Parts: sequence; C-alpha cells; structure tokens
Amino acid sequence: MATKAIVVGVALITLGVVVSLVSDSSSVTSLLPAMLGLIFVATGLIARSRPAISRHAMHLAAAVSLIAVVGSVGSAIGRGSTGWALFAQVVTAVLAAAFLQQAIVSFRDARRNREAVSN
Repeated sequence: MATKAIVVGVALITLGVVVSLVSDSSSVTSLLPAMLGLIFVATGLIARSRPAISRHAMHLAAAVSLIAVVGSVGSAIGRGSTGWALFAQVVTAVLAAAFLQQAIVSFRDARRNREAVSN
C-alpha cells in the first residue's frame, strides 16, 4: 500500500500543479490536490521507512482519501464548479476513491491473514 500511496500522491501533485498552470489560477485552492498529494507521498514514505508504524501511516492515508473524496464531490456539487476546477475535483475524487477502495481491501486481507496465523 505504501507504493500505491506514493503513486497516488505523485498523481495528485501533478494534477494540482498542471491545473494551476494551465488554468492560470492565482488561487491557492487550485493547489489543493497537490497538497493532498504531499500527504499521500509522506504517508507512503513513512510506511516504507518505518515498518513498525506502517499500518498507522496507511490508515492516515485512507482517512485523507475519504476526506478528499467527500470534499471534492461536495465542492463540485455545492459550488457548481466548471472547467478546470471541475476537472481537478473529479480526478481528485476518482484517485482518492480508488486508493480508499484498495486500502479497504488491503486492511481486510491483512486482518484475515492475522486471524489465520493466530488460529
């Protein structure tokens, strides 16, 4: 999961920077995907470098992905976004939802494996 967090993080950073540049936006909010991406990259790197706390780092990444999905979808609907803002919100929501789905599967499998070993 650490590698997936890093990959999603890099994708979100790229999305935030590209959308900010292409849309010629001076708003900090256009960089929100990049800020989320930094969190994903950080949690992925922590999970890789500190195996003892990797579970906690990946749970943090999963929580951030849930917040990203809810925030992006809520903002797209609530603000009636258009153009590049809508594109960034939809892509952020899709990437975060995909990561969240993979995290849930991974957590479930890890729990099953722990239970199988203890039995």
